Amino acid sequence: MARQVQEALRPGQSVELLKELHILTREGGLNQDSRRKLKQVYHLFGFIEKILLQLESSGRTDITLADHGAGKSYLGFIIYDLFFRQREAGTIYGIETRQELVEKSRELAERLGFARMRFLPLTVQQSAQSDALPAQIDVVTALHACDTATDDAIAFGLQKQARHMVLVPCCQAETAGFLRRHKALNLSRTPLAELWRHPLHTREMGSQLTNVLRCLYLESQGYSVTVTELVGWEHSLKNELILAEYTGQKKRSAAQRMHDIVQQFGLQELLAVRYPLVAGSAPAPEMA
Repeated sequence: MARQVQEALRPGQSVELLKELHILTREGGLNQDSRRKLKQVYHLFGFIEKILLQLESSGRTDITLADHGAGKSYLGFIIYDLFFRQREAGTIYGIETRQELVEKSRELAERLGFARMRFLPLTVQQSAQSDALPAQIDVVTALHACDTATDDAIAFGLQKQARHMVLVPCCQAETAGFLRRHKALNLSRTPLAELWRHPLHTREMGSQLTNVLRCLYLESQGYSVTVTELVGWEHSLKNELILAEYTGQKKRSAAQRMHDIVQQFGLQELLAVRYPLVAGSAPAPEMA
């Protein structure tokens, strides 16, 4: 069993951390469930590692990463263990509103000797203004951020001029609420409303629209966006991974499409609430 565990782990990886995260059993074993968890961890880390190596190759040494809605800081600990711990610089900030989770993460980081991890009990608004965080963040992550927490992470990333964002949305409900509220009007206005007439379809359509608008919003603010699977669908239905890299090329066409979509689906209120940088009058189309 010990040999199987060592073969499954990366060289120098903290066994104690993996026990704390329940990826390894208390005895240090690796059962079928934990093997699947470890595979998922490595898969997600693979996306983030490429970003960190890209930053490093561009000359960045003191890389900063903010994990929004960190919870137990599962993701932050894994990234630190597999990347930051082997380097002399770089800091991870875990941002979480629940004080008890922040304290537990601080205790674990101290016990493991993860000296360049910071855990802050802050809301999105507080974190954007806090002196405990640098003015600019290289990478913003948000894993399984429920409902509007992904939008909060995006807003934070925009304020902090993040070079990269890695987002895994979860349980989007706000857009479905807007669709539900205006369903009768839209059914009389357009046959497309049949796409969300039934409650189950309302939820699914709301989730799809939410992530489409998020991607367009990021593109409108100068990011190149890639959408892919986090893990196989057999492991999780909340499986969408949004990768955004800042290019500085703001797309007016993306903002225009956002206005067109919310007009078509009756979501003007949502645009004003969640996407303030493109809200207001529709922009003029880009010139060819």
